[in-house]
Parts: sequence; structure tokens; C-alpha cells
Amino acid sequence: MLDIKIIRENPEDVKTRLKGKLCDCDAAIDRILVLDGQRRELILKTETAKSEQNKVSKEIPQLKKAGEDTTEIINRMNTLKEEIKLLDNELKLIEDEYTELMLSLPNLPDPDLKIGGKENNAPLRFFGSVRTMDFEPKNHVDICTELGLIDYPRGTKLSGNGYWLYRGMGARLEWALLNYFIETHQLEGYEMIMVPHMLNYECGLAAGQFPKFKDEVYWVEAETEEQRRFLLPTAETALVSLHRDEILSEEDLPRKYFSYTPCFRREAGSYRSEERGMIRGHQFNKVEMFQVTKPEQSDEAFEELVTKAEMLVKNLGLKFRTVKLAAGDCSASMSRTYDIEVYIPSMGGYKEVSSVSNARDYQARRGQIRFRREETGKIEYCHTLNGSGLATSRIMPAIVEQYQQADGSIVVPQALKRFLRGREMITKDDVQRAQMKNPLTCG
Repeated sequence: MLDIKIIRENPEDVKTRLKGKLCDCDAAIDRILVLDGQRRELILKTETAKSEQNKVSKEIPQLKKAGEDTTEIINRMNTLKEEIKLLDNELKLIEDEYTELMLSLPNLPDPDLKIGGKENNAPLRFFGSVRTMDFEPKNHVDICTELGLIDYPRGTKLSGNGYWLYRGMGARLEWALLNYFIETHQLEGYEMIMVPHMLNYECGLAAGQFPKFKDEVYWVEAETEEQRRFLLPTAETALVSLHRDEILSEEDLPRKYFSYTPCFRREAGSYRSEERGMIRGHQFNKVEMFQVTKPEQSDEAFEELVTKAEMLVKNLGLKFRTVKLAAGDCSASMSRTYDIEVYIPSMGGYKEVSSVSNARDYQARRGQIRFRREETGKIEYCHTLNGSGLATSRIMPAIVEQYQQADGSIVVPQALKRFLRGREMITKDDVQRAQMKNPLTCG
């Protein structure tokens, strides 16, 4: 949620910056200013009336005790009581509309971002190089199928299009990736949090995904609305609410967390021909990094998260790039975002495996996440940041394609070998051994 003071003091600047995010919010901002004025006027009237009511109510017993006639005063208090009731009802209607509009506004993009959409994204740096192969390379779908790493037909049989299942060495490779990510974050001082996979509405609201994007998640039906939950689209949605409605001490900041979860996305599935296999799906595994900081710490925290995400991919020996997103390609809740994109040879391009973002105080305002300054005792809003560290569903395709060999095998990246008991290669012998027990043909 944006700071109403910023909107009051410079509404035209807010409108201009949001247009850079491809959001025309002029009418909403104009209406918010009208409602804000009415709201403040009504609050003053209501508080004045309630103050008079309290004052006179205390005087009535004394007047009665002194033998004075209080009929006229009591009649006045009854009238005032009805006036207050009307004012409260009017104030509630205005505040409901005001809150709905404030929650609908996206976050302000940082001033240094280019305006517009993804066509204005700017690659900042490149890592690695395209490997020269003296054989005809295969795509990850064929490699994973031939090596028995992924079972696409049975994934579809179990859950439909956009799902797959890992098996044998594929499951072990996936788990090795997750172990590598988790160990790295632990060694760097981040606290591991295991969050629920079903969340309440308030989590989506604090993260900035609700109410606007509430139809883009998987809802779990329940007997009552209060019991209704949704499957988390990312661990960030849970971690944002870890300190919801709390006032933290300044000495405890920054707080650094990470969490492993499966992620569930309704919006997945453009089903373009080049996005076969694991590139786009409704469920995937991800380790998420998250920080809660003081405002003056958030820029440094952002660079730390970007560096961590880059190092995870770099240590896997993969070709990738870091991209600074234009304002319009940042999500609604974020002020700035850098994407880490891994190279997929069969696609001749890059796909995001990490998105590192700074929400500034936008999520903290929605979730009332605050801290107390030691020097002044003043309560301020925290800043929140998140970054994938990493999502696996595109890392594995990059590994099998960039590490494939002429005989159809793949080399295990050095960073993963110890999580696979020192294994150097994944070969067709692995799938042949598995087929003896569990044929992969899906009838």
C-alpha cells in the first residue's frame, strides 16, 4: 500500500510514475484524494461529537445531584447519539471505498527504472559462454525422457497438462539441487523456515497479490469462508506475513529467512511450442530468500540477494545473465526487480530462474510490519525483499542441455556431486536398470 502522504503531496508525480508501470491510475488517485478529504473531515466531526458526548455524559450525574433539570441536556445527548451513529455509518462507507482503492494501487517503481514493459528490460551482465558441441544436441524433453529423469505421460495422467513427475536419478538430481540451495543459505546465516502450504486471505493481502489477483491462485474449498485457504504461489506469500501486525526491535534487523516449498500457479501454461516439458508448469519446487530490513538497509540487502542468486547459478557452471526489469515488467507489489535468466540451448534464449525484488515499505504497510527506532522511540515501517534461490524447473533443463554428452549421458555439475554420493555422470545405464523393475511405457 502506498503512503497517503505521498499521494497528497504530489499526486501528479504518483500518476506519472504509475503510468511508467503501464498502469493508468489517474481516476483512482483523484477519487482517493476526494475520499481522503471527506474521511478526515468526518473523523474530525465524529471525534468532536464523541468528545462532547463523553464530557456532558460525565456532567449529567453531577447536575442531577445538584438538583438541576437535565431534560434538555439529555434530549440533546440523544440527538447527538443519533448524529454520531449517522457519522459512523457514513465514515465506514467512505473508509471502505478508500481502503479498496488504496489496496488496488500498485507499488511505485524506483525512479531509475525504464518505463514500459519487458521490451525495455536491460541485461546488466552475462556469465559463461555457449558450449561448442561436435554432435547434434538434444532438447531437455528428449534427454530427460531417454534418461528416465522425468515421466511426462504419468504426470499428465495424474494431474493433467502442465504437470510432470521426477523419478529415479531425476528425483535424486532435483533433491540434490534443493540440498545445494538449502545448505548454501544456511551457511550464509539465513534462518530456514518451513511454512504451511495453505494460507489464509490475509497472507495474499499483505503480499500485494489480493484482492486484484485473488483468482490467479488455487483455492481450497471449505465449509465456511473463514476456513477457506489457498495454495501458496511462492513461499514469499507466507514469509511476508511472518511478522504481520508486529513491531520489531531495531537491533533485530535485518531478519534473513529462506524456505523451500512447492509452488502452485494457475497462470502458468501459455503452451508455446518452445515451452514444452518443465519450462512452464502449474507446480514446481523453489527455495525462496526473504529479508525484513530498515529502510536504509534495503538497497544493500537487494544487492546481497542478487549476488547470492547469481552465485548459485554460477557455481553450477551454467551460462546465464542478469536483467534489470523495466517498470512495467515488475510485479504490482515491487519497486524494482532483477531477473537471473539461465540459457536454454534448445530454445536459443534465456529463461528466468530467480526474480529478486524490493517492495520497499509497500508490503509492510499492508501487513503492518514495523520496527521501533532505538534513538527516537518512533515506530516506522520496515522494508521487505525477496529473491528466488532458486526455482528448479528451469535449472534442470539448463543442466541437462548444457551438460549433455554425445552418447546421451549428462555430466553432473561439480556443486551437486557430493549430494549424489560423488556421481560423475548420469547415463542410459541408469534408466535401463530402472526399466527392469518399472517400465516407463504409460498405457
